[in-house]
Amino acid sequence: MSNAGPLPNAAYQAKWVVGQRSREAEIRLAGELGVSVLVAAILVQRGFTDAASTYAFLNPSEQDFHDPRLLPDYEPAVKAILGARERKERIFVHGDYDVDGITSAAIFSRFLKAIGCDVHTHVPHRMRDGYGVSGTAVEAAQAMGAKLFLTCDCGIGAHEEVAQANEAGMTVVVTDHHTVGVTLPGAIAVVNVHRQDSVYPFKDLSGAGVVFKLCEGITKELGFPLAKYYRAYLDLTALGTIADVMPLVGENRLIARFGLERLRETRKPGLIALMAAARIDTAKPVRAGQVGFQLGPRLNAAGRLEDAATALRLLLTSEEAEASTLAAKLEEINIQRRAEQDRIAEEAIKLLIDQNALQYKILMVAQEGWHSGVVGIVASRLVDQFHRPSFVMSIDPETGLCKGSGRSIPGFNLAEAIEANRDLFESGGGHAMAAGCSFNRSNFEQIRSQLGAYAEGKLTDEDLVPTVRADLEVTAEEISVTALEELSKLEPFGFGNAQPKFLARSVAVRQVSPTRNPAVVKAVLETPTGRTIEAVSFTLAERMIPTLAGSTVDVLFEPEINEYQGNRRLQWKLKDFTDASAP
Repeated sequence: MSNAGPLPNAAYQAKWVVGQRSREAEIRLAGELGVSVLVAAILVQRGFTDAASTYAFLNPSEQDFHDPRLLPDYEPAVKAILGARERKERIFVHGDYDVDGITSAAIFSRFLKAIGCDVHTHVPHRMRDGYGVSGTAVEAAQAMGAKLFLTCDCGIGAHEEVAQANEAGMTVVVTDHHTVGVTLPGAIAVVNVHRQDSVYPFKDLSGAGVVFKLCEGITKELGFPLAKYYRAYLDLTALGTIADVMPLVGENRLIARFGLERLRETRKPGLIALMAAARIDTAKPVRAGQVGFQLGPRLNAAGRLEDAATALRLLLTSEEAEASTLAAKLEEINIQRRAEQDRIAEEAIKLLIDQNALQYKILMVAQEGWHSGVVGIVASRLVDQFHRPSFVMSIDPETGLCKGSGRSIPGFNLAEAIEANRDLFESGGGHAMAAGCSFNRSNFEQIRSQLGAYAEGKLTDEDLVPTVRADLEVTAEEISVTALEELSKLEPFGFGNAQPKFLARSVAVRQVSPTRNPAVVKAVLETPTGRTIEAVSFTLAERMIPTLAGSTVDVLFEPEINEYQGNRRLQWKLKDFTDASAP
């Protein structure tokens, strides 16, 4: 592997990419839609130019959901499920141990029971069962007399296990959203929108989204009220979609938009208890960020450190007391998860430094004693800090198996990288930005070398410079509480539909104040017109603390409304800054 140039770190100056304003298009779109020029300008930057498609984006409707009959293998899947229902045969639902897999299993379990099916729902134990469908699960399904083996958020690579279920006399329906290999498993139906022969209009559904759409179709087939179905299952679907970091565009935007509304109003005791434990105030709208950073990690913690079945029970319980107990248990596990990931991250960075491995275009580190349930989070930390694709592996000292997760940067597809070197891995797969794999310890250096060579052909030195994108350059006067309220029409914000970010130039720093939290710093800024702005940063403390009051900077920021004791004030959340006098 060759040297990849300068090493980014927490104090590294990112490359800024700022959208160029098109005043004519902004004014025209603002007039056609009756929105402010600021909102129109952001829409133009995000590719909206005609009034019809923009209106549909700003005013989504449940009628905009695609026809579920367009799903691959829709008809044989529905026939198998309704056939089991009619014959009163047991259905074994097999989910996964992350939030998407847990919510997928919960949707199937709740829905199938609601239409009169005999259902047993299973999510694997990360340490005992491993990822995906296991032969042990197939044997358990056979032992309990299941006739239909139904997967969700997994199964697309389970060729041997599907064959095992077939040999045991079970019908198999696979529903999944992960990358499809060269061949499909031998199930009677494989419902995956990534199939090459898929005509489904939207390709980025989560595992929960695929299940939601399939059950939506069954609801229609049975003639049940569709509005009632949406009310019952959009909360869980939004939870899985957002937590799995699916792009919040197209049909996912509908799921997130209406699902967050349903989440706020949910009557499911488990979701109510989970939001209470996360201190989410449902008197206010529930935001996608709260799902991604508060609810999702708590549900994921069970599958990472202990048993995902605890999280599944929380989503399925109808008892308030049980829900409170389970939510408290998840809170306790989540605290343990944070401590464990902090320890591993510190050790991983030290190991990379000791091995002189930070110079390369792809990072891979492995060690005994690292919990495999949190290595994916640590990989994300490495990507955030060093802006390189990163794999973090846990080594089993008895078997010598390296097992872990990778996270990536734009321009490097992890699933394709693993597939291109398939002969070196015992298992592996996932998405472009996140993947899992396992291999023998003896192959570590060869795999690190070949992935490094693969990365050399895919990434340039420029790709390794972190990029911060801003929608527009604005004056401070364009950003007000009223403007922010109107910008809320673009919500929900998340991956694929980022919260608007702006550039403001020549802002004077009047005060920089550390807080009790060393990662958080507050500042008072003054614009060229003399306007005073309160600002806060959760990522720039290391660079801002030494910044002398009186300096003048260009800033990238996300405006937000800070509510405290009934007062609503404008605040800038700073994302990056640079000396205004720099060329």
